[in-house]
Amino acid sequence: MTPAPLADRLSIPSGPLFFPVTPYGPDGSVDLDVYRAHVRRGVEAGAAAVFACCGTGEFHALLPEEFEACVRAAVEATGGRVPVVAGAGYGTALAVRYARLAEDAGADGLLAMPPYLVAAGQEGLLRHYREVAAATALPVIVYQRDNAVFTPATVVELARTDGIIGFKDGLGDLDLMQRILSAVRTEVPGEFLYFNGLPTAEQTQLAYRGIGITLYSSAVFCFVPEIALAFHRALTTGDDTTANRLLDGFYRPFVELRAQGRGYAVSLVKAGVRMRGLDVGEVRPPLTEPTEDHVKQLAQLVERGYTLIEPQIEPQIEPHAEPQADSRIGSRIESRIEEDA
Repeated sequence: MTPAPLADRLSIPSGPLFFPVTPYGPDGSVDLDVYRAHVRRGVEAGAAAVFACCGTGEFHALLPEEFEACVRAAVEATGGRVPVVAGAGYGTALAVRYARLAEDAGADGLLAMPPYLVAAGQEGLLRHYREVAAATALPVIVYQRDNAVFTPATVVELARTDGIIGFKDGLGDLDLMQRILSAVRTEVPGEFLYFNGLPTAEQTQLAYRGIGITLYSSAVFCFVPEIALAFHRALTTGDDTTANRLLDGFYRPFVELRAQGRGYAVSLVKAGVRMRGLDVGEVRPPLTEPTEDHVKQLAQLVERGYTLIEPQIEPQIEPHAEPQADSRIGSRIESRIEEDA
């Protein structure tokens, strides 16, 4: 665990919040060596925190023992340089179990996912997250999305709960979020963290920044950290010209490509990581891999994204990357492989 309180470490991040994918080997098992390498590279690239085994990390597909091993590996790979936040979810009993596994593995905090399947009322949701928060000493960030949608009054009660330090929004209702911020600010003195947790959050971050939410997830950071860092830097310095250039030339087309397939918010990101030279394997069922054509489009989009960064930044291609046909990034990968042969 890192020595400083999680809320302090996250309140003014030095870079994007990194949500690593979970690698699988040829036999389908979790590859912890590749996972450590993936996490380490993200931290060295400038991530402000590692959110292990969350949505992009296929939390839904991991056995409890795999989850604990991955969180422990993430803690080892970060070496205390940045905090590690682990996912926890399903029904209350299982969410508590995952929370305790994360604590045993050395995590600094928890991202509490929505309960499995059921659509609960506000009282039941509040009880669920309070039990998760009480189960360990780890600070908790509550994730709003799908079947876990909260009224401002409920978020006020969450903010009053010992151990709950923040609220991540994956719903995208800015009117609701504005009312939540106002209610908590009025009723609960002190700092409470808010995060934009929509898929490819950069696409909506200018709007979230407008209501005072500056923290956001970045799955794109997994495979193009240079672009994610350039966007984050533009946001923090008020350089909306650069932010809009990246939105128009990279993020909007990426979101449109992501919309071409179900589950692409994970599988397309994993394809991007493989493209950058790290063999993280394929996604586990029920998710499916992107089509060959969509992977080629992703390679072309990544190449275009690099042209938008000023000054020009060369992608850090690793040896043994998978070449992508009809793409300059593929040509760079092939050249690098030949040099290392």
